[in-house]
Amino acid sequence: MRIRLLALLALMTVSAHAELARYFVGNPADVAPPLHGPVLHLQGGGTDVDAAFQETIDRVRGCSDCDAKIDIVVLRASGEAGYNDYLLAMHGVDSVETLVITDRSTPYREDVIRSVRNAEYVFFAGGDQCNYERFLNGTPVAQAVRDVYARGGAVGGTSAGMAIQGQSIYDACNDASSQSSLALADPYNDEISFTTDFFAWPPLAGVITDTHFHQRDRMGRLLAWLARQMRELPVDSFLGIAANERTAVLVDARGIAEVVGEGPAYFVLADHMPEQSLPGKPLTYCGFKIWRAAAGLSFDLAHRPRTGAKVVDVNNGVILQDPY
Repeated sequence: MRIRLLALLALMTVSAHAELARYFVGNPADVAPPLHGPVLHLQGGGTDVDAAFQETIDRVRGCSDCDAKIDIVVLRASGEAGYNDYLLAMHGVDSVETLVITDRSTPYREDVIRSVRNAEYVFFAGGDQCNYERFLNGTPVAQAVRDVYARGGAVGGTSAGMAIQGQSIYDACNDASSQSSLALADPYNDEISFTTDFFAWPPLAGVITDTHFHQRDRMGRLLAWLARQMRELPVDSFLGIAANERTAVLVDARGIAEVVGEGPAYFVLADHMPEQSLPGKPLTYCGFKIWRAAAGLSFDLAHRPRTGAKVVDVNNGVILQDPY
């Protein structure tokens, strides 16, 4: 019996450390170059935007044509090493390590924390943002990601990896994907839940993000989310940053957001309390402001433009103007 018990304990110990899959390519030495960021890389999903990755790498290393190189860590909650060779082929990349974290204990491992903290660029892959919330939020790995940003590195993500970057996060933890029609009919329906304590990047204070945007007709749900933030948080305004597929938004420390890729991206502002946003009631909000930014254009998050916005109203759950 004692032998069987010891064997079971040994198996449990192995299992506790078996959740991590890691894939490494490139130079194993830590390059530790001077950093010239920080940069936030927000990507809307679909096909990756080569130019956004390269621009982020170049901003962090401080040049587009020099010998400086950086190490990249890709964090995932599912999948394998799909980014490794792709990113290693970029100019200025010394190594790429993918860590697939599928449990809550792995983010407390010293080797995992060290890998993330020593990176110059941390990128979250797509998937299910609720898994990032469940496995990473409040852990030493999340703090290590903050440390990368604080010393001038880059942090970003695509799809679910973009969804977790705002001050308020649609976390998708209610086993459903929020639909625009249902969100407009009831901004408090059971599909919608938020997290507000993940990263808190300074340029994204008062921001929520959305992805796969026009392709999946997600404007309605973003409007409903913004109305919820105005009701639930002590804020005077709240901004949505939404990116189409094959589109990225790069944000510097000053809050200048540049659109890269196919575009467009949308910057959607709620700047007053909704006329109606209550459980079981359709949304009514007069005067959402929507800026549509094509590729190559920039938007100042800290000093929002006074002109150029389309004004859109929602009455009893119906969007009255074309919001796109």
